[in-house]
Amino acid sequence: MTDTDYVLITILLMGAVTLGLRALPFIAGHWLRRHALVQKLGDTLPLSIMVLLLVDTLAGQARQHAFGPWPELLAVAVVMLLQWRTRQTLLSIVAGTALYMVLRAL
Repeated sequence: MTDTDYVLITILLMGAVTLGLRALPFIAGHWLRRHALVQKLGDTLPLSIMVLLLVDTLAGQARQHAFGPWPELLAVAVVMLLQWRTRQTLLSIVAGTALYMVLRAL
């Protein structure tokens, strides 16, 4: 097998896998909507992923400056408090981001 054949076969296989993964929800959608495991994952996975992304971001950003994790933790606390009290997601995100940017600029 030549290098060109190898590259073409690899591209075709990658395309087939990508197409199959993209088509799977449409092909098996009726089964997926009724399956208990998929429903459980749909309920818990988005929150879990957001928490993991938040922890990873906080840990990464906290190592980049001398203040430690305090600006990040304070901004997260403000977001949580505003979200709990007002249930206004956009307000919570904007206020937390603005506070974080001000704290980092100091």
